[in-house]
Amino acid sequence: QVQLVESGGGLVQAGGSLRLSCAASGRTFSGYVMGWFRQAPGREREFVATISRSGGSTYYADSVKGRFTISRDNAKNTVYLQMNSLKPEDTAVYYCAAAPTSWARSNINAYDYWGQGTQVTVSS
Repeated sequence: QVQLVESGGGLVQAGGSLRLSCAASGRTFSGYVMGWFRQAPGREREFVATISRSGGSTYYADSVKGRFTISRDNAKNTVYLQMNSLKPEDTAVYYCAAAPTSWARSNINAYDYWGQGTQVTVSS
């Protein structure tokens, strides 16, 4: 079991930046692939980015590639999502998730543990 708590969301103008953090507690953090997902009102939850257990591999949704960067610090049990050049269509609740597998990519069903989410709102 792992508990996840996101922070760092807020209101930002288009073109701005935010950095989300997700602090994990419980079982060994480095044993999990970590991912970020988001859900806008009236839409299904969608994949944003994922990072391997060591941090050596990352994978992004096409919609955020080149603008968002996922990273992790296993010593701090934390995963981050740096979001630059934000657009109004990035507005959503952002969730971090943990997958107890070797690699999960965008497969939402591979992620067993979820945080409560943090709201990101981008104004035009």
